[in-house]
Amino acid sequence: MRTLFIPLDERPCNRVFPSMVASTADDVDLVEPDLDILGDKKRPANLGVLEDFMLRAATGCDAAIVSLDMLLYGGLIPSRIHHLDRETVLARFEVLRRMKRENPRLKVYAFQCIMRTPRYDSGEEEPDYYETYGYRLFRRKYLLDYQERHGELSAEDAAELAGIDIPSDILVDYEARRDFNLDMNLEALAYLKEGTIDFLVIPQDDAAPYGYTAIAQKRVIRELKAEGLGGQVMIYPGADEVGMSLMARAYVEQTGKSPAIYPFYASVLGPTIVPNYEDRPMFESLKSHVRVCGAHLVQSAEAADIVLAINCPGSFMQEAVIQRAEPDVTYTSYRQLLDFELVIKEHVDAGRRVALCDSAFSNGGDVELVRALDELGVLDKLVSYAGWNTNCNTLGTTLAQVIMGTSDLVRNVCYRVIEDTFYQPLVRDEVVREELPSRGLSYYDFKDRQADVEDVIRGKLQALYDGLKIAREHPVDIKRIYMPWRRMFEIGMEMEMISR
Repeated sequence: MRTLFIPLDERPCNRVFPSMVASTADDVDLVEPDLDILGDKKRPANLGVLEDFMLRAATGCDAAIVSLDMLLYGGLIPSRIHHLDRETVLARFEVLRRMKRENPRLKVYAFQCIMRTPRYDSGEEEPDYYETYGYRLFRRKYLLDYQERHGELSAEDAAELAGIDIPSDILVDYEARRDFNLDMNLEALAYLKEGTIDFLVIPQDDAAPYGYTAIAQKRVIRELKAEGLGGQVMIYPGADEVGMSLMARAYVEQTGKSPAIYPFYASVLGPTIVPNYEDRPMFESLKSHVRVCGAHLVQSAEAADIVLAINCPGSFMQEAVIQRAEPDVTYTSYRQLLDFELVIKEHVDAGRRVALCDSAFSNGGDVELVRALDELGVLDKLVSYAGWNTNCNTLGTTLAQVIMGTSDLVRNVCYRVIEDTFYQPLVRDEVVREELPSRGLSYYDFKDRQADVEDVIRGKLQALYDGLKIAREHPVDIKRIYMPWRRMFEIGMEMEMISR
């Protein structure tokens, strides 16, 4: 299956991870634009060159996975800060029609984010004024939406709303861009209806039950219901994993077999817990992610092609960095982790294909769980593992790998353990707190010493991995760590499996 892949942006999670998954699948050839075509954080991609590449590449492809945020705006961050006019953006949609005309057998799987509304002050990935007014923009609309839907606010919330002060020019700029992007979400539905797009995902990044994002979601849902498009479009929390999910869907449709998945959770409350940065219970997101991949759920391991172990909190979700101190007591009192570990081992020992979605914490994996599975001799027997950023980022990545992967699986498990279980919860915070200050550096400012910081990270990750039992059977050489957006949040990694 030759597949054109247009990523959400240039970060490894959107560009490298899909290639890693595709490399483990039978008969999948991923065709991607060169990195120098793509943008750099707030700088958009070279869209003229990208459009030419898409038109040339599509003629020989069976499927196309297309981020509309990349095609229309030049990437995820540019979609939040642009000042584009309607005619310019609508003209970019035409690339999809031209691809279909020149290759009628091409199936187009597209995704386009509902613009997020972070609940904190930071201009790092938003307009510059979000550094000062971000939380106020979020909270103002959250309270207004709550008031409209429920009729009144508490006295405390009403007083808070009255006290929120945002300059009118900032409010106008922010809301105009949101309205513009929502119009483009609706335009994508028109391309879906006419058949130019075959399947569409509209993910929500940093979702909340009230406010701008929730309002946009309701508007899109009304439109797709009115047009009878419910079976061709899905809306759910996520973003950076969606390209991989659609790649899995294209693969499933090409092979003609929908995988049966049996899920089980680490705690009894797990299916009902609403994760950080998301707006719905874990089990509701699971149903969406399984369906978007072209798979389906079953009620027993015996009836399943895949057993999906879902690590979850006991009662509520904390940030993974808490593991450097002590997680809330409900991570033990409301969650029997040893039982979860042993059930995973039982399924592995029974010869089943087992994937581990490690969503107990946000922004990193569960160190205790991974080390326990390593001691049990199970870690390198997993077909798929992920535990990064949000629950839905993790879930989509885990599912894509287990659905598509047939060979060289342990490499990707090792890669994800190093990044998800060691970098995100442990090394990132350790370097920020203990290494950067002594060098006069900070989370977003490495001065001219980024290479030094990257090498410190590389050494710490290598030592942590070498401390695992699987390192004896599957030794890894971490060749290089790099930080594509010149900050500590995410890393890229080049590693090699050492032949024994």
